[in-house]
Amino acid sequence: RMPVLKREQARDLGDPSGLPKLPVPPLQQTLDMYLKCMSHLIPEEQFKKTKAIVEKFGAPGGMGEFLQKKLVERSEHKANWVYDYWLEDMYLSNRLALPVNSSPVMVFPKQNFTSHSDTLRFAAHLISGVLEYKSLIDGRALPVDYARGQLAGTPLCMDQYNKVFTSYRLPGAKMDTLVAQKSTVMPEPEHIIVACKNQFFVLDVVINFRRLNEKDLYTQLERIRKMADIEEERLPPIGLLTSDDRTQWAEARSVLIKDSTNRDSLDMIERCLCLVCLDEPSGTELTDTNRALLMLHGGGMDKNGGNRWYDKPMQFVIGADGCCGVVCEHSPFEGIVLVQCSEYLLRYIPSKLVRAASMSELPAPRRLRWKCSPDIQALVKNLDMNVNKFTGYGKEFIKKQKMSPDAYIQVALQFTFYRCHGRLVPTYESASIRRFQEGRVDNIRSSTPEALAFVKAMDAEKMELLWTAIKAQTNYTILAITGMAIDNHLLGLREIAKELKLEKPELFSDTTYATSIHFILSTSQVPTTEEMFCCYGPVVPNGYGACYNPQTDHIIFCLSSFRDSAETSSDLFVKTLEGCLKEMQDLCLKFHPKIKIQ
Repeated sequence: RMPVLKREQARDLGDPSGLPKLPVPPLQQTLDMYLKCMSHLIPEEQFKKTKAIVEKFGAPGGMGEFLQKKLVERSEHKANWVYDYWLEDMYLSNRLALPVNSSPVMVFPKQNFTSHSDTLRFAAHLISGVLEYKSLIDGRALPVDYARGQLAGTPLCMDQYNKVFTSYRLPGAKMDTLVAQKSTVMPEPEHIIVACKNQFFVLDVVINFRRLNEKDLYTQLERIRKMADIEEERLPPIGLLTSDDRTQWAEARSVLIKDSTNRDSLDMIERCLCLVCLDEPSGTELTDTNRALLMLHGGGMDKNGGNRWYDKPMQFVIGADGCCGVVCEHSPFEGIVLVQCSEYLLRYIPSKLVRAASMSELPAPRRLRWKCSPDIQALVKNLDMNVNKFTGYGKEFIKKQKMSPDAYIQVALQFTFYRCHGRLVPTYESASIRRFQEGRVDNIRSSTPEALAFVKAMDAEKMELLWTAIKAQTNYTILAITGMAIDNHLLGLREIAKELKLEKPELFSDTTYATSIHFILSTSQVPTTEEMFCCYGPVVPNGYGACYNPQTDHIIFCLSSFRDSAETSSDLFVKTLEGCLKEMQDLCLKFHPKIKIQ
């Protein structure tokens, strides 16, 4: 149960968690910050033009004031005024294929399976853990998450956990839909889908009101394995359709559902708890980087790329070669939820296999049937990934400098980008707004004027400017997590104008606005306590995805870019990043020589 909260938070009695509503920031504050965030990233002439547009938008009695008033009204009758706008803009209206472009992955430690039965035992264990975790969510027995880092200790909204095993992203011609299973309408899903050799099988996890134990799960997985081996029963790899761009997949799906066999198969997949993908060995050396690539796209259609169903929030991948992890459809929840669930499962798995009495007659799992002739091109192997464990130091050294590890790493990423490209660009760092009802994220714009001053500085003033840059980054972080950043607010103003069928305000047709939301550097801190790491692809063709996991004495960086962009190189970025982290450390030691690294 959620704790009872004192203070002003309990005022909002409409929400059982007692969390406050997300505030609408003051209009002028957002407009001033927008100009500050962009002034040093665009040419001077362009900035002058933008400044005039912004001033006109924010003028007394102008369009800005009118839209702001409408947003405030919206916030009064919605639990979270930005949630629907944000979900559509960030995910549902995006037409790019889910693998690499949208779906983050968690890479588990490499497992040492010596036989098929090892693999299936691990899978049975994992499924058992999933069912246990789901019962904690359903019984509202998960401990409440509390904020860590800046303003630590605040209770966070737990709403995202309810969507982990009950939602589905349905492709649409123009926009996808995030479907939530409401148990009032549909019976609770009591099956999972097992993908094996590109075939899909229904595994009932509850039979006659009894949950299958691990021994029974193992028996059923063994049966599935044998069924998948029957060559003459193999059907085309329909799962590949879900790795297409969203509009193409929506069109293919509308052709599929004309046939009742396909309708039934789709219904079983769309209502399942999750997928378990039993992968064939990939035949590659399982370095951290290769495991990250295999999780992100399955190695393409000639490897395990078709052994997936990307619309489902959780796909647990178990490779016969020990390459394991989770692929997650990102629209229902944030990375932290993926981390919490994964860590629970990794802690659950080492426990002993229970020797329980088996059910006498288990009905056989069933293969899903399809009727079609798909013609699909799998994802191009365009992803350039580099997973690097920086061992020079970790968050302990940074904390001894009295600096925030997250802010320090963000400044290091700006320093690196500047070294590689001679400029700074609009940067996205996700900031949790789960302190508020139904809160998801806003953006910390890390390419601050203060970061630019630091990366350009020469030795004499550099330490002073490093402090200033870290302070600016930390302050922006606090604004973002308290609902006072600019991205969600600007999105809200843009979308409410559209909703009211008004002409698009010039602020949003200005090239500066387009530049401001083209995030060449997309970053996120995803810390773990178990030995695993998270990664994702870039969000624009000429960009980088940078996910980092700071540990006591090392930092794991997962850097991605696209090979077909002449502007980017993951290897060069990582090499430069190591140099920049070293330089920042030397700078700190020069000014605080007493602080030694462990």
